[in-house]
Order: sequence, then structure tokens, then C-alpha cells
Amino acid sequence: MQELQDAPLAPLTTFRLGGPATRLVTATTDAEVVAAVRQADADGTPLLIVGGGSNLVIGDKGFEGTALRIATRGCELLGTKLELAAGEVWTDAVARTVAAGLAGVECLVGIPGSAGATPIQNVGAYGQEVSATITEVIAYDRRAGGTVTLTNEECAFSYRHSRFKADPERYVVLRVRFELEDADGLSAPLKYAETARALGVEPGDRVPLTEARETVLKLRAGKGMVLDPEDHDTWSAGSFFTNPILGDADFAVFHARVKERLGDGVEPPAYPAGAGRTKTSAAWLIDRAGFTKGYGSGPARISTKHTLALTNRGAATTEDLLALAREVVAGVREAFGVTLVNEPVMVGVGL
Repeated sequence: MQELQDAPLAPLTTFRLGGPATRLVTATTDAEVVAAVRQADADGTPLLIVGGGSNLVIGDKGFEGTALRIATRGCELLGTKLELAAGEVWTDAVARTVAAGLAGVECLVGIPGSAGATPIQNVGAYGQEVSATITEVIAYDRRAGGTVTLTNEECAFSYRHSRFKADPERYVVLRVRFELEDADGLSAPLKYAETARALGVEPGDRVPLTEARETVLKLRAGKGMVLDPEDHDTWSAGSFFTNPILGDADFAVFHARVKERLGDGVEPPAYPAGAGRTKTSAAWLIDRAGFTKGYGSGPARISTKHTLALTNRGAATTEDLLALAREVVAGVREAFGVTLVNEPVMVGVGL
């Protein structure tokens, strides 16, 4: 187990932002992860879990405590069952499932980060969410002081949310188990209209797994959502804000604001999100509030490829990024009465 003092954290994040940690521990086995967590808890030391760093916004002052980088490895495929160590690179694991002819996560390719982070955020894109295929999550329960196995139902998954996100100080994910589908080399039924359109098929159709994977990668790359060290549009956390889900009354107020601001001929995006709830598009809100692609004049700007990504143009600080985020949140609230919520985890800072 490697240990460093006053260790830079910015290089471990996709934003490339944030100050140092008092102590950085890198664990390569589940036993090392558990030992590091137990030591921090016993000492009363604040603990920050770092995986792929694709969902972290760390303050410029850094983190006063122990940052635990989970670098465990392990990918086991038995029939349609997949088990991943938390430190496995997620997009590499997706590629392995496609190569094995298994469907269920092929549209989640290109998402940066580690496998252990996927159940925390209930990672989803292009019509798929990990909650549809996760069967169990093995985690260290800091409250109970032991390792537990949580079923899919016990994970309490919802849109970009889970039991782990609701109680972030309790669980440290060690392994994730999935049940995939053998569809004779075909994808799961396509749920996302843009993906189906790009493939020249209808929603609900299946296509060869490799075609689904490559198409999603192209779509993501076109939006700056595939990591590229030479492309500052990818120096981000992907989607910075979640899509708002509004109750009927709030949606009616929002709808009226849209008509008032944009005219009777404009209809906002609206998708069913359960009884009495409607999901709308954060990207649409941001754009229609006047924050278009490339918005900003400082070192932190909106991506030139996607309005939902806030980016570090190379010389930004975390405060630069937060200033932009706050401007966007305030502008959308003023325009439409909707308050955007950040998707990445804030460490030592907030909106």
C-alpha cells in the first residue's frame, strides 16, 4: 500500500483541479482498502475516496485528511455474470463485455471513472443505467465495521442516485456484480432515440453489440464526453448538472415561465418520471437561459461541444469553475424558476 504526504489530487481528477491531500494512500487489494478505511475511522481522520476522479470537484485548498485511491483490479466473467473490482476502469470493462458478446452495458461505454463508482451514481447514458444489470454490490460498511453484500433492491437505485449516495459516509464499494444478457451478439433493445437514429433503426430494435458501442463512442466524442488530454472540452466531469425532475405543480409553473419567456410555440422537453413527476433537460434550460456552447471568457468555460459540461481550459482554479457554475445556476433560476443541482461530488466547496 503506497502512502504519500501532502500529495497533489488535481492529477487524479478529470477536471485537473484541486489542492493537495494531507495524506494519499493507494490501495490495490480489497484488504488494503478495508485496512485504510479502518485506520482512518479509528484515528478520527476525514476520509476521501478517489476512484477514477471523474466525478469530483476538489477545493483549491485541498483535503485535510486521508485520500484513499482505490486501484484494485479484477474482472471475472462466468456465463452472463460479471464481477468487477471497484478500481477497474469502467469503459475497459464495458469493452470486455461487448467482446464476450454480452448485452446490457454497451451504451455505457466511454464513461470515465471506475467500476466502483457506477452504483453510487447509478451511472446512466444513452438509454441504459447500471441499476438495470447490477445484482449485488459488495461494500465495507463503516458503521457496522464489516463487509456486506447488498442486493439490487437494497441499493435503492433511482435517477442518478442510490443508497450509497444518500449516505456517503457509510459505505465503501469493493466489488460490483452484474447479470448481463446473451442475445446472440446483439445489443439490448435501444431506448435512446438519438442512438437509434444514428444507427438507422427504431427505438426498441437491437443491433450488433460492436455497432452499438462504436456509435455511442462517436456520439460521446462529438460532445467532448470521451477523455482526451489534448482536448480541453474533456477536462470536465461530464454532465455537471442533473436533469431536473419536477412535480406536477412545479412543472406547470415552469411551463408557464417558458411560454412567457420564449413564446407560445416553444415546448420544453418533458419525459415521464413516475407518478406526478416530469423530467426536463438541464442542457435545454442552460442553453435557453443564454449560456450557449463555449460561454465564458475566463479559464473555466462551458464546453464548445455540449452545454451541460463545464470545463477547465487549462489554467482554471476550482473557484473559477464554481463561479461559472453559480452563474449558470442563477441564470437558469431567474429565467425559468428551476434550480439546477450539481452532479459531481463537491469536496470542501459548494454552490
